[in-house]
Amino acid sequence: MTKVQNVCVYCGSSPGSDPVHTAAAYRFGTILAEAGVRLVYGGGGLGLMGTVARAVRNGGGHVTGIIPDFLMAREGILLEVDEQIIVPDMHTRKRLMFERSDAFVALPGGIGTLEELVEILTWAQLGRHTKPILIADIDGFWQPLLDLLSHMTEKGFLKSAFAARYLVATAIEDVLPRLIAASVPKPAADAVPIDRL
Repeated sequence: MTKVQNVCVYCGSSPGSDPVHTAAAYRFGTILAEAGVRLVYGGGGLGLMGTVARAVRNGGGHVTGIIPDFLMAREGILLEVDEQIIVPDMHTRKRLMFERSDAFVALPGGIGTLEELVEILTWAQLGRHTKPILIADIDGFWQPLLDLLSHMTEKGFLKSAFAARYLVATAIEDVLPRLIAASVPKPAADAVPIDRL
């Protein structure tokens, strides 16, 4: 059995302007379902969030949605999930998403997706977890961020070893195999609960 049993997906509550991103989100949801890997995501029914969740459900997979109560109307809460957790704030949402996941994937998205990705990368940089993090650079979407991370490294604000803290895939079919290959059986010895960060 794979060590990656639950994957957290960060992605947009909008579909974006490029249909390739919607297609990739649906394909990834299908891949998760076929592999028997459960989806943990932000609970919305709109945009790429809704697309990946529906694909998992359509494929017979398990979906856990975690959404703050104030976003239920705005993000069009998806009712067709196996487990729906309504929380009071964003901090609780992110903590539960972390605790329930073995790995993290960033599909295309906006500021919220970027913030979630950067936070989980920060926690890894600080040694608070060793769970795999993968940036799905579909059609070059995340290339500006990858360039910025390289720039930060060149200017001495990031250690070059930080690059080992995240994975990058340009093909959606490569995402799950890379997560599985990078998974670790136990958290780091110095890892502490996220609520103690």
